Formats: sequence, C-alpha cells, structure tokens
Amino acid sequence: MTDELLMEAVKNGDLQQASVLFERYNKRIFNFLARMTMDRALAEDLTQNVFLRMIKYRNSYREGARFQSWIYQVARNIFSDHYQAHKNKFSDFVDVEKVSDNLYDPDESQRIDEQEQLLQRSMAMLSEEQRELLVLTRFQHMKYEEVAVIMDTTVANIKVKVHRAILKLREHYFELEKI
Repeated sequence: MTDELLMEAVKNGDLQQASVLFERYNKRIFNFLARMTMDRALAEDLTQNVFLRMIKYRNSYREGARFQSWIYQVARNIFSDHYQAHKNKFSDFVDVEKVSDNLYDPDESQRIDEQEQLLQRSMAMLSEEQRELLVLTRFQHMKYEEVAVIMDTTVANIKVKVHRAILKLREHYFELEKI
C-alpha cells in the first residue's frame, strides 16, 4: 500500500495503519530532527510528537497530497513550536565543540571521523533555515520541488537558498579545517 493510501485509511479511522507509516518514516523524521536540534534525546521526543500529531490532526491531510510532504511539514511545525517555546530559555549560541557529542551515541563502538566532525560543526554554524534546507535536500534526499511545497515557496527560491547555504557551509568548513 502506498503512503497516501495508508494515510487515507488513518484519516478514515483505521488507526492501525498509523503503525505502518511510523515504521516507514520514524527514522527519517528522527534524522531530520536530530540534525535540526543537534540533540539526540530531544529529537526522539519530537519524533514521537510528530506521530502523535499525525493522528490528532489526521483530518487535515488532503486527499491526493503527497504524504511525505505532509509529514515533513508536521515535523517542521513541531520543531518550530519547540523552538518558539524554548527560545527565551536558552541562548541561540551553539557550542560547536559539543555538537558531535550530542549526535554521537557513546555506546557505539565506532568513532566519528574528523571530516564528519568538521561537517557537523560547520552545519551548527549555519542559520536554522540554511541547516534545514541542507538537511532536507542533502541528507533526506528530497527533491527541490518537494522542499518548495514544504516551505511554501518556489523551486527557484529553494535552489538559490540551497546554493547559498552550500557556499556558507563550505566557508565554515574550511575555516574550521585551518584550526
């Protein structure tokens, strides 16, 4: 069954189908939120909230819409709601020295190599919008057209913003590499 048919079933009251959608999307949504928050535990909590909201607001899903675009919009809203609720409690400063610690599970036997650390630190230095664009297009492998739908803008605008974000990421990466 396609994602869209499963979501239609959920919308029509067959909540068992939500578990299939959860299995298909929970890792992708978690990875998106982990890269956005730079905090593994918080990303797990927010991921659960995405799927709770999926069920709660299932009637807002429009028939014929792509499910992936809809669920990522829900994830963006969850992230935005969390950020808005906590922006006064925490400073916008991200300690780039500790970013990889938050993403790295210390129980794992493999260590993150130096280039991955530099990339993560460079990503942390980007604006929230730039980081989100790169996560969606480069890490989640979403097409520009789909990101444009999620962000309610044009494909041309997304292309320009992604290009600028990549340039900024490259700039930060090479600055950190010199250190």
